[in-house]
Amino acid sequence: MSTPPANPRPWMTEFLLAQHAALCDLGTQATEFWLDAAPAEAKTRAQWQFALKQVQDALSPANCLATNPEALQLAVESGGASLVEGTRLFLQDVARGRISMTDEQAFEVGRNVATTPGSVVFENELMQLIQYTPVTTQVYARPLLIVPPCINKYYILDLQPENSLVAHAVAQGHTVFLISWRNVSAAQGHLRWDDYLELGVLSALATAIEISGADAVNTLGFCVGGTLLACALAVLAARGQQKASSMTLLTTMLDFSDTGEIGQLVDERGVAQREASIGRGGVLQGRELAQVFASLRANDLIWPYVVKGYLKGKAPSAFDLLFWNGDDTNLPGPMFCWYLRKAYLENKLSVPGATQQCGEAVDFSRIELPAFLYASRDDHIVPWRTAYASTRLLGGGTTFVLGASGHIAGVINPPAKNKRNHWVGKLNAEPQAWLDAAHSVSGSWWPAWTSWLAGHAGAQVKAPKQAGARKYPVIEPAPGRYVKEKAA
Repeated sequence: MSTPPANPRPWMTEFLLAQHAALCDLGTQATEFWLDAAPAEAKTRAQWQFALKQVQDALSPANCLATNPEALQLAVESGGASLVEGTRLFLQDVARGRISMTDEQAFEVGRNVATTPGSVVFENELMQLIQYTPVTTQVYARPLLIVPPCINKYYILDLQPENSLVAHAVAQGHTVFLISWRNVSAAQGHLRWDDYLELGVLSALATAIEISGADAVNTLGFCVGGTLLACALAVLAARGQQKASSMTLLTTMLDFSDTGEIGQLVDERGVAQREASIGRGGVLQGRELAQVFASLRANDLIWPYVVKGYLKGKAPSAFDLLFWNGDDTNLPGPMFCWYLRKAYLENKLSVPGATQQCGEAVDFSRIELPAFLYASRDDHIVPWRTAYASTRLLGGGTTFVLGASGHIAGVINPPAKNKRNHWVGKLNAEPQAWLDAAHSVSGSWWPAWTSWLAGHAGAQVKAPKQAGARKYPVIEPAPGRYVKEKAA
């Protein structure tokens, strides 16, 4: 019996592959020409271009078994075993309802991710508040409250000890409190944006102050957590209260005039449909949001895993960030619809007094606090120029830092790895002018932030011996129950 050729790519396969690529390019060019000539509004044209890009990505020769030489060769070499295993992986993902990107059995929340020691000291129907255990004998008098995004689990900020922003802040002598948002079910499907402010950020602020005995707290918000934080502080300002000594916003939008590719997917019709279906009660499934975000980077977050898993029969390797990325989080329908309309569709948050939140007219200029704003240069979710726009909205002194890489990798960049770089400079009216005059600094932006934060954290005091207080006894060890709840 003759052995199969070492390279099962005869001239016919090469010819068909080339023809396939040429036809795809020709079809794409023709469609783009039609779109450019079509009498449609700019947003409609952008939506069609986004859809075209999805089709173009899907039709890549590498994504089809018949035109992927590596997958074909592996199938021959393995006697078809790779195709059998690929089919098994495909059926397994169909049952799960999503494409596997990592070995999910390799990680467990509280065992090898989200492991920084701490205690849950407060909870309500929406969130748990974690107080982390100090590792220094002295701590700053003013604690740090972290508000993570509610569309993901908080532990992106506490993945592994070596890349945990939480552990880094604790090691710098800060008493860290962190909100762990609940993965909502139908029982919380009535919650609104205002509830995320009152039950979430404002409750956490008040609790952290009571437990620490401080006059105020430093605050940090990441992504939509930053939007929630800024809105909550604006509500307090409208009430004549100031419970924060500083505000840090990481990859956060307050002005939604340019929201990048995500904004192309939001229009009046779609928002109205959402409002009709879940706007008065219901749940937006986290899986749906995850699919939207993945589609923005399909060539990074979809097709490589299709090719490796289904065409080559190789199970994904263990990667903590992708484990977190697949840990979907649900949102209450009323809260999501309000945010979608007021922020993405109408851009009302940035207009002073244009929104009523918790009974107050919100005006970001009334937040007269020192602010540290961080953006990532290659962020596809929060364009860095949009994050920069917040510098003209806030009422206090502002520091802006731009990091390399994207929405997550730019933020989670511990100093010990000495990776990437960041830009610093004096504020300018225009973001590009700021960047042109800024200078690049090698390595992580974390040291610049912790140096800035120390200036607003007060005096050094003796570290607390135990978490909580008489009024706030420890409920359970970190990471708590809420972060372990899976989306239905």
